[in-house]
Amino acid sequence: MSRRKKLYEGKAKILYEGPEPGTLVQYFKDDATAFNNQKHATLEGKGVLNNRISEFVMVSLGRIGIPTHFIKRLNMREQLVRKVEIIPLEVICRNVAAGSMSKRLGITEGEQLPRSIVEFCYKNDDLEDPLVSEEHITALGWSNPQEMDDMIAMTLRINDFLSGMFAAVGIRLIDFKLEYGRLYDGDLVRTVLADEISPDSCRLWDMETNEKLDKDRFRRDLGNVTEAYAEVARRLGIMKENNVVSIDEGSK
Repeated sequence: MSRRKKLYEGKAKILYEGPEPGTLVQYFKDDATAFNNQKHATLEGKGVLNNRISEFVMVSLGRIGIPTHFIKRLNMREQLVRKVEIIPLEVICRNVAAGSMSKRLGITEGEQLPRSIVEFCYKNDDLEDPLVSEEHITALGWSNPQEMDDMIAMTLRINDFLSGMFAAVGIRLIDFKLEYGRLYDGDLVRTVLADEISPDSCRLWDMETNEKLDKDRFRRDLGNVTEAYAEVARRLGIMKENNVVSIDEGSK
C-alpha cells in the first residue's frame, strides 16, 4: 500500500490509517515479547502466521454471528479492520489451570477447571495488566454492566466454538485472551471483538502429548516458536504439509 499515517505501534502490531473513513490497517510484526516487554526477540515469519491464523478464526467466528472488527486480509502481514474504541480490558477465558492462574492460586498446571472461568485485567502495561473485579470496572468507568454482560456472553460462546474447532484437529484450548471495542454507527454503539486471536493470545496444547503450540514456547525458552505456530496453521488447514510461508509478500 502507499505511504500511510501510523496511528499506534504496540508490541506485536502496528495500526495505520485505513483507506476509507472508519477503517484501519492492522500490520502484524515479527516481534515477540514476554513479561511486560522485559523479554524481546524477532522471530522471522511469526507475523505472517499470526495474520493468517487470526484471519481464519475471525472469519469463522463471523459465520456463527460473533461481531468482529475484521473486514478482510489485505496481504501476508496486513488486515483491514473497522476502527473501534478499545475497551481498556483484557478478557481472559480459562478452561485449564496454567500460567499466572496456577502461580496465583497454587493450582497444578494442566488441571482441568470445574467450569470455564472468565477474568478481567485492566489493560495497562505500566501496571502489568492487573487482575480486576467487575466492581473495579464499573466503579472506575472502564465499562458498564450491559457491556460487560455482552463481553462475558460472547467470550463464553467464542470459547465453546474454539474449543470444538481446536479439539477437531487434536489441540486442547487451555485459555485465551480477548479484547473488545465499541463500534459507533451514528447513535448506535455495538460491542465487537477486536485485536487478534492467534497462538500469541491463546494457550494451545497437543491433546496427546501436551506439547505447547503457543507463545509459552517463547516465554519458557522451549524453542521452535514459529514452527509450533506453523503446526497450528497446518492443522487448521491454513497451510499445507511442508508449505513454506512467504515472509516478503506485502511486508513493505
